[in-house]
Amino acid sequence: MLRFADFKPVSLDDRDFFDEHYRRFPQVHSDNTFANMVCWNHYADYRYIETGGAIVLSSTIENVTRFRMPIGPRDPELLEDVIDLALREGGEIPLFILDPANEEWLRELYPDLPLHESRDYFDYIYRTEDLAELAGKPYATIRRQVHRFEREYEYTVEKITKENINEVWEFLVVWCEWRDCDSEPILAYEKDAILFAVNNFFAIGLEGWIIRIGGTIGAISIVGPVNESMAVVHFEKALPETYRDIYKIIMTETAAGLRDRYRYVNRECDMGVPGLRESKTRYHPAYMVEVHYVTRKDLEAYCR
Repeated sequence: MLRFADFKPVSLDDRDFFDEHYRRFPQVHSDNTFANMVCWNHYADYRYIETGGAIVLSSTIENVTRFRMPIGPRDPELLEDVIDLALREGGEIPLFILDPANEEWLRELYPDLPLHESRDYFDYIYRTEDLAELAGKPYATIRRQVHRFEREYEYTVEKITKENINEVWEFLVVWCEWRDCDSEPILAYEKDAILFAVNNFFAIGLEGWIIRIGGTIGAISIVGPVNESMAVVHFEKALPETYRDIYKIIMTETAAGLRDRYRYVNRECDMGVPGLRESKTRYHPAYMVEVHYVTRKDLEAYCR
């Protein structure tokens, strides 16, 4: 029987473990990535247990715990144990499914179990080449805005390195002051997450890009791997009030830096924010990574 007390917090020391496990069992949703968990652990208290060659993940936000489908070999008995644990320790929505393969497997085992879409947490997946080139009629408006920026500003692009990482930190302090990060709880959590990412940039295995205008940083991106063909933009920050349309520049330049290695760019979910949903849709995702959840009521009715 699984015990929640045996779950361990995800920490920096676990990077090699997760890297090796995810090589054998590739992920598709950004929330399961090691970088996401370790950077946001102060908010979501990510924990895991290894059992039977699989990993079981949990997250706890505001004292409400949710569990995820096992990551590893398909073992119906382990899944039953996870469901039992979710009912014992989870909230009203105790089980989340973050990838289509596990969704299919759960439907096979429990065909009558209702799976509910969590649309706010669908990840947006784009072809890297599309974002790098902005070619064709669908991107005409964005392309014009990029060309206008190029006429108005002389800018340079560089990778984040050990030599300029301190400047990235200084830029983020300025960005947080502009955005007033401490005024809203979620912005304060994000501030802590991105500063943790910068403080542990190379230990986590991140990469990123900088846009400079006249030697001053105007935008940055922080990126990590999801699987062999997909990278995820964990953070993307800019000063649009100072440099109009600069978010479009850091987006396309980041994609240009990734396209030789990754076919797809994951730009995470929209969290149900209308403006963010509109913006992410405007860039024409190739597909979405869907997220589903199961309620306590349904687990009790169909899995016991």
